[in-house]
Amino acid sequence: MDTITIGLWVTAGMLVVVLLGMRVAFAAGLAGFVGITWVFWDRAKYATDKFLYWNERREVWDGALGKAMQIAGSIPQSKVSSNVLSLIPVFILIGYLAYHAKLTSALFEACKRWFAWVPGGLAVSTVFATAGFAAVSGASVATAAVFARIAIPEMLKIGYNKQFAAGVVAAGGTLASLIPPSAILVIYAIIVEQDVGKLLLAGFIPGAFSAVVYAAIIIGIALVFKNVGPPVRGYTWSQRFAALPPALPIVAVVIIIIFFVYNPFGDAWGTPTEGGAIGAFIIFCMAMLRGMRWPELKAALLETAKLTVMIFTIIWGVLIYVRFLGFAKLPDAFADWITSLEMSPMLILVCILLAYAVLGMFMDAIGMLLLTLPVVYPAVMALNGGETVAAADSAFGMSGPMCAIWFGILVVKMAEFCLITPPIGLNCFVVAGVREDLSVQDVFKGVTPFFIADAVTIALLVAFPSIVLWLPSLAG
Repeated sequence: MDTITIGLWVTAGMLVVVLLGMRVAFAAGLAGFVGITWVFWDRAKYATDKFLYWNERREVWDGALGKAMQIAGSIPQSKVSSNVLSLIPVFILIGYLAYHAKLTSALFEACKRWFAWVPGGLAVSTVFATAGFAAVSGASVATAAVFARIAIPEMLKIGYNKQFAAGVVAAGGTLASLIPPSAILVIYAIIVEQDVGKLLLAGFIPGAFSAVVYAAIIIGIALVFKNVGPPVRGYTWSQRFAALPPALPIVAVVIIIIFFVYNPFGDAWGTPTEGGAIGAFIIFCMAMLRGMRWPELKAALLETAKLTVMIFTIIWGVLIYVRFLGFAKLPDAFADWITSLEMSPMLILVCILLAYAVLGMFMDAIGMLLLTLPVVYPAVMALNGGETVAAADSAFGMSGPMCAIWFGILVVKMAEFCLITPPIGLNCFVVAGVREDLSVQDVFKGVTPFFIADAVTIALLVAFPSIVLWLPSLAG
C-alpha cells in the first residue's frame, strides 16, 4: 500500500474517533503513532521480494514499532525545550493575575464611563473591555468567564435582554484569540515555523478592527430595537478621567509587549518571551499592591498550569501526527492537488476558510488548527507560489513570508468564529456555565448577530491584506 493511502486511512480513522468523543490530543497522538508504525511496517515488508513467515513478520513488526516509539517519545522533550513555547504560560499567567488584581473590573469601569452613553453603551463597553483584557491575556475562555461575572450583571440590571448580554460577552471573549499576546498565534507560529514576533504584531490591527465591527453592530441593533440596549448617561468628565489610572497597568503591559516585539524607534528591546515575563511581573506587583494574597496567587498559578498543560498536551499529540504526515507525504499530495484545480487561488482560499467554518462546528479551535495546518498550510503556500516567492510573482500579491502571516491571521480569525458556533462553541458553554440563569441555547441565540460581524471582518481581511500586513511589514 502506498504512503498516501495509509495517510488517508489513518486521518479518516482519527477524525472518526474525534467525532466519537476522544480528546484531540490523544486521537492525534494515537493516529500518529499507528501511522508511523504502519509506514515503517509497509516499507520493511515490501523491501523483501519474498513471502514473510511468522517469525519474519514478527521481526519486521518489532522494528517498525520500535521506530515509532522512538520518534513519538522524542517529540515532547524536543518541543518543550523550545523557547517559543515558554510564551504560552507567561501570557496565560498575565491574564489570571490581572483578574485577581481586579484590573478587569477597573478596565470595565473605565470603558463604561467613556462609552456607556452611546446606544447599547454597556455592551459596547464590554466589547472594548474584553479587547483591552485580551491585550494582557491569551485565553479566550478566561476572558469570557471573567466578563460573564463582571459585565452581564451590569447589563441585566438596566434591562438588557439576557440572551443579547450573554452573546456580547461570548463574542467579546473571542478577541483574545487574535489580539496579542495570543496563545493560538504562538501555536500557529510553532506549527508552520514562522516568526512569532511578526505574527503577534499582525494581530493588533485586525483584533482592534474586530472590536470596532462588534461595537458597530451593537449600536445598530440598539438603534433598531430600542429596548435591547438602553444607553447609560450621567458620568461627568472628571469621573471619566478618574477611571483611567486604575486601568493603566494594562496599557503599560501592552506597550511593553509591543516594544519587545517591535520598537519603531530602533531595535527591539528583547524577545516576546522576555516582554511577556516583564509584563507578568508588573501585573504581579500590581496584584500584590491591590491586596492579592496566597489563596488568589495559588488559584492563578493553578489555572495557568491547567490551561498550559492542556495546550502542551494537544501540541505533543498533534506533532506526533504531523511527523507521520511527513512520512506519508500527504501534505505534498494535497498541495499538488490544490494547485492542479482549475479555479482562481482566491476562490480556493475562500473555500478553505468556509471549510474551517464547518469544521469548527464539531471541533475546538486549537485542535482544529493543529490538525489541519500541516496539510492546509503547504497547499496555501503552494497556491501563492511557494515559501520564497517574491510579491511580484505571487498569486495573492505578497511574498511567501507575508502570505504565511496573512493566512495565519485569517485562520485564527476563523478559530475565533468557531468559538461561538454551535454545537461546540466553547465560549458559549463557558458563559452558560458561569451564569446559572442562562442556558447554552440562550447564549447561542445571543451570539447570532456576531456571526454577521465576523463574516464582514473576514471578508475585509481577505479583500484588503494590508490591514493585516502593515505592522509586520514595518518590522522588516
